[in-house]
Amino acid sequence: MAEKLKIISLGGLNEIGKNLTVYEYGGDMIIVDVGMGFPDDDMYGIDVVIPDFSYLIKNKDRIRGIFLTHGHEDHIGSIPYLLRDVNVPIYATRMTAGLVKLKLEEHRLVNKTKLITCEAGETVKAGKFTVEFIHVNHSIADACGFAIKCAVGTVIHTGDFKIDPTPIQGGMIDLGRLGQLGKEGVLALLADSTNVERPGFTKSERSVGDSFDALFRGCEQRIIITTFASNVDRIQQIIDVAARYGRKVAVTGRSMENAMKVSTELGYMKIPDGVLVDLAHIKSLPKNKICIITTGSQGETMSALTRMAFNTHRQVDIQAGDRVILSASAIPGNENAIGSVINELYRKDAEVVNERERALHVSGHACQEELKIIHALVKPKFFIPVHGEQRMLKIHAKLAQQMGMNPKNIIISDIGKVIELTPNSAKINGTVPAGRVFVDGYGVGDVGSVVLRDRKHLAEDGMIVVVVSMSGEDGTVVSGPDIITRGFVYVKESEGLMEELRKVAITALENCQRDNLTDWAAIKSEIKNSMSNFLYKKTKRNPMILPVIMEV
Repeated sequence: MAEKLKIISLGGLNEIGKNLTVYEYGGDMIIVDVGMGFPDDDMYGIDVVIPDFSYLIKNKDRIRGIFLTHGHEDHIGSIPYLLRDVNVPIYATRMTAGLVKLKLEEHRLVNKTKLITCEAGETVKAGKFTVEFIHVNHSIADACGFAIKCAVGTVIHTGDFKIDPTPIQGGMIDLGRLGQLGKEGVLALLADSTNVERPGFTKSERSVGDSFDALFRGCEQRIIITTFASNVDRIQQIIDVAARYGRKVAVTGRSMENAMKVSTELGYMKIPDGVLVDLAHIKSLPKNKICIITTGSQGETMSALTRMAFNTHRQVDIQAGDRVILSASAIPGNENAIGSVINELYRKDAEVVNERERALHVSGHACQEELKIIHALVKPKFFIPVHGEQRMLKIHAKLAQQMGMNPKNIIISDIGKVIELTPNSAKINGTVPAGRVFVDGYGVGDVGSVVLRDRKHLAEDGMIVVVVSMSGEDGTVVSGPDIITRGFVYVKESEGLMEELRKVAITALENCQRDNLTDWAAIKSEIKNSMSNFLYKKTKRNPMILPVIMEV
């Protein structure tokens, strides 16, 4: 019986973000990407969401390496959390490795981790696998897809990509190599589905530069631009346009400063002499000589643009007439946060220019026609859509069928499902533990669904604490019950209700005494039920009720 190639996604299917795919063959495993996700609105207090690593920790002796497609958070964000338990070499291109190194420094893991830099076109041997780096275009420099080979066959894993014939740097996606691999024979294709709902082609990054030129030309006001910190090519275009019109450029926001530091050190960004100035020096310059590049395109509460809009930035306040350019599109779920920042900018009489008015942002992901080109070049036997929610995966499957693929050869998987491939077959067989792990401050995984349910309960209905002191000898009530509420009603205006609640608690205690109930858990339960029923009838609310009994 020949060994099978197993492909398991632990993230990135039926969701956006936290991309992580495991390849297994002949006792060896490799991991492609270790991303993180962002919390939903109802995940109170959660900072980030990471994949469940239990399967990887259990098999850590079999893992031969982590391979990273590019340096976005949804592909590298969870690395520090995985490295706490699993220490294996990480292979990445220079820009990606530079961003990972920053993360490792933050988590004090640099000295323990083997970070190996690779170039597009290079092949790495990892156990029974060989992994070839293939250059692709994306909204961050140095993005790659992989050709992963083992005895069963070749799998192409695109990572996030688009086809950009006129990129700012690095050349067009290596379609020639993909075509060559297609001719040699590809067993399976795992391709990015993020933009599969959009017809046509994604515009080139260069088209944004023309919009910038038009907005800088003849502008007499201060210009403030926000974009994604990782989009080095976009920042390069802003700097070039600013230099062309004699403006000095200042940068604010931690992630923006980090990304520029890494990209200039590695030569991905070339800043003309004398253009970059410290933020502290811009006050002395005339308005038409200033350009500020900042973080905050998603309305994040602590970002530099948000702080400027709400007057909490130490060095820059938004002034009337400032031209604020939002060179990014809203990530789904962030629309309200962005809206409130834009409203505040309008309140300050700033001029706001966003992508609705001009081509100020282009996606980093392939649209339908580009995906068809990849399918046509790679000619895979089997197709597994990845990186997308259910509708995207289904639409991508339909697109593959339009390209002549047999529906039986398309597998729409889910996180934790094991896909088994042989040279002639592909099927889902079994599952491994998978899911979401919540990170809250320094705590990883200690906030589970029960705690989140409690937080949701507290957020929606508040809480009531009932404190009673009882005699340890005969169980009589010595003092109380006292009632404390948080987030339920304003007590000073609801004294009548508080008194009624106290009476309900007293009645519950009297019932317990009458029935000779001495077990404290039973007494607590009786108090809780009586108060809960009373409150629901009276207020149609369900606060959390915590009875506390003190023995005296």
